[in-house]
Amino acid sequence: MLVHILQGKGRKDRYTLLSQIALDDVSVYTLRHSFATHLLESETDIRNIQELLGHSRWKTTEIYTYVSKNSIRKIRSSLDEMF
Repeated sequence: MLVHILQGKGRKDRYTLLSQIALDDVSVYTLRHSFATHLLESETDIRNIQELLGHSRWKTTEIYTYVSKNSIRKIRSSLDEMF
């Protein structure tokens, strides 16, 4: 499902995605935050997320960049890479 947002944040028009499950039981703000967080955890570039959310400044998008345990587990020590 595709949602066309008219005059959203910053009075900008944009398109975004919406699943049927989210349509049935989620608020707009929860959906927006979860969407951004999911994209970050899927290693989507923050600039692309910024565009999808309609932020004019990437600093605004930065609030979604909290550190999750799954992200930390993926980090490998440079020392481990040597051996």
